[in-house]
Amino acid sequence: MVSQLSKSQSTSESIGDIFYPESDGKPMADNTKQFRWILTIQQNIDWLYANDAQVFVAGDLFWYPVKGQNKIVAAPDTMVVFGRPKGDRGSYQQWLEDDIAPQVVFEILSPCNSRIELSKKLLFYSLYDVEEYYVYDPDTNDLEVWIRGDRTLDSVSEVHNWVSPRLGIRFDISEELQIYRPDGTKFHSYIEINQKLEQERDRADIATQQLAEMAEQLKQYRDRFGDL
Repeated sequence: MVSQLSKSQSTSESIGDIFYPESDGKPMADNTKQFRWILTIQQNIDWLYANDAQVFVAGDLFWYPVKGQNKIVAAPDTMVVFGRPKGDRGSYQQWLEDDIAPQVVFEILSPCNSRIELSKKLLFYSLYDVEEYYVYDPDTNDLEVWIRGDRTLDSVSEVHNWVSPRLGIRFDISEELQIYRPDGTKFHSYIEINQKLEQERDRADIATQQLAEMAEQLKQYRDRFGDL
């Protein structure tokens, strides 16, 4: 999302004090499919770098790249910043973050997105130093990849099995988009992760029950025959 905030939203009543809003009142997603993909990508990348304290991953967070310019703002569906610590933020104010711009940005499209809006997003991310920009349309299974060239973001012509230079993740669009971690593990949705946890829990319960049964059989043997 790229926003142009109204005067009432973007200025503080305090003279000389600039207010940087943390929300424009709009929903994060327009439909369940878009929301599911935003959540899946953001959570899986966060998980990928769970043990790296210097990788900040956020979803739908306002990013202000220029100090004093509170109308210049974007809220990527997912953004990844290498070199900045994890932690909660109301917004990403770049001048407070060692002036490090998000290196990787994802946008998930909905039917509400217009060509003009998409062009504005591309221009914004190109202008403010994003290195990798990914646009996915879940309705058409169309993936666009933009990689920084000498000065601007350049389109990648062949995106099937594309591997992100920064993240090392692979994009498979042979059917519905599948994203794979560097170790080959697939990005799973929240539901899939819970299903796998339940399966592991069931297996653990069965194993515990089997161990208890074996312990009881061993006790009965010892009661009858004594220790070997």
